[in-house]
Amino acid sequence: MENYSIILVIMAIMIGVSGIAEKIKLPVPVLLLAVGIAIGFLPSMPGIELNPEIVMLLFLPPLLYDAAFNISFREFRININTIGTLAIGLVFITTGGIAVVAHYLIPGMTWQLAFVLGAILSATDAVAAIGITKGLGLPHNTVTILEGESLVNDASALVAYRVAVAAVAGTAFVTWKALLQFLLVLGGGFVIGVVLAKTLAFFIRFFRTNDMVVIGLMLLMPFVTYAVAEHFEVSGVIAVVTLGLGMARLSRTKFPEELRNQSRHFWDVIIFLLNGLIFLLIGLQFPLVLKKMSEAQVWPYIGYAALIAVVALGIRLVRVYLQQFNLQKAFQGRGKRRVSQYALFDSKTSFIITWSGMRGIVSLAIAIGLPMVLQSGAPFPMRNEIIFLSIAVVLFSLLGQGLSLPWVVRKFSK
Repeated sequence: MENYSIILVIMAIMIGVSGIAEKIKLPVPVLLLAVGIAIGFLPSMPGIELNPEIVMLLFLPPLLYDAAFNISFREFRININTIGTLAIGLVFITTGGIAVVAHYLIPGMTWQLAFVLGAILSATDAVAAIGITKGLGLPHNTVTILEGESLVNDASALVAYRVAVAAVAGTAFVTWKALLQFLLVLGGGFVIGVVLAKTLAFFIRFFRTNDMVVIGLMLLMPFVTYAVAEHFEVSGVIAVVTLGLGMARLSRTKFPEELRNQSRHFWDVIIFLLNGLIFLLIGLQFPLVLKKMSEAQVWPYIGYAALIAVVALGIRLVRVYLQQFNLQKAFQGRGKRRVSQYALFDSKTSFIITWSGMRGIVSLAIAIGLPMVLQSGAPFPMRNEIIFLSIAVVLFSLLGQGLSLPWVVRKFSK
């Protein structure tokens, strides 16, 4: 009963803070984070440690599905070059860049552990990007790039993470095996997403006269798709995104307007609750992790986290501007393949795309999900330190970039 009461109190706080944030014109995720941290330090507040499997299964599927469902498929296809570059190439570049900094900066951080940290922090977060940029008046093209990148890059980060953790356990890194695993994870997720999208489409047609059954199936299917994909050890993220894109195309052509409106209102409430709850819970995790660190470590590790956040942002800045240059070159016929003029963006948009790339829920869930022990039975080295760094970088990213993003958008959209 006590846990039930705590959940009700947290939900009430989340709803109240969300309303206050809109009144005082602050990004909702940022204020929820700050309130979560403050509540976590209250002496009477019991510790609420997140189970990473529950986070990935309960929060990720509906949030990813909703984002994929609402993305413009046409604009997604136009910007596929940029989305692929940021969601795959940039993830691995960021993993390596963070690993280099962590290895040479942090005492005791081996190359293997440094790559684990890099993989955890390599992907930007769809929930954060959408939650903070919503209502800022960004061009559709920019929103599509940000959402598309965030929807796909989780799969790249999870593959890099698995390889890095295996290296810590003593498994030798083989390039061709890692590449094959990456392709199988992505391809398998895509296949499962397509199959289950067609299965859902069949049942929706079969039950088309019963709106509640149709909406219930659409609510259930993201969870089922994620669970099935993870069972077969392929990307649940890609499977859910594929499902969302498929259902978006189906709804625009086959769904009656009344059903679309009912479904939209229902999903709006679900996403509002999950979105707010996850940012509040992220804030609550920081005091818990802080208590597990020795006092001598806290300030140096906060400094390390700040530097890693800056390095990750710097790497993203360089890669986004390089992509802008490459697109211009391809449009002029000087690249390997031409691109549409609608795929181009200017320097101001490059900066907005850079600044909007925040770390969030996926990084947090991966970090908390680090194994306690290795296969040999030995404790996982520097586990608490890696979790602390990950949460601190997420907070620096969300609070620093999140608070300043509205100003950046206004400044660079003129």
